[in-house]
Amino acid sequence: MEHRGEIIKNAIYQSGMPISAIAKQMGKSRRWFYQIFEQKNVTIDTILTIGKIIHYDFTQEIKEMYPKIVHEPPQEYPEEETVDYWKNKYIKLLEAYNSLLLKNKDDL
Repeated sequence: MEHRGEIIKNAIYQSGMPISAIAKQMGKSRRWFYQIFEQKNVTIDTILTIGKIIHYDFTQEIKEMYPKIVHEPPQEYPEEETVDYWKNKYIKLLEAYNSLLLKNKDDL
């Protein structure tokens, strides 16, 4: 099993981002990060959060992440949900909203 703490440590140092800045964004201390660097098994959620902050993809180094992230099936949308479909739906909602505003204005 790979040493996740070492992988995180290398990625952070390669990013050039200060540990204190990353820690602040996560609401953690710098000491917490140095403890993480020593752990072999860091949670996937923690790794994902750090990856988002430093703009780093850990899927190549941490194999357990690969199937969960990369192999998500693409989301299929029905054909009726095109740009025109949503545009028309939006226009209908605006028209309904405007009629409610006018009705409420008349009631006052």
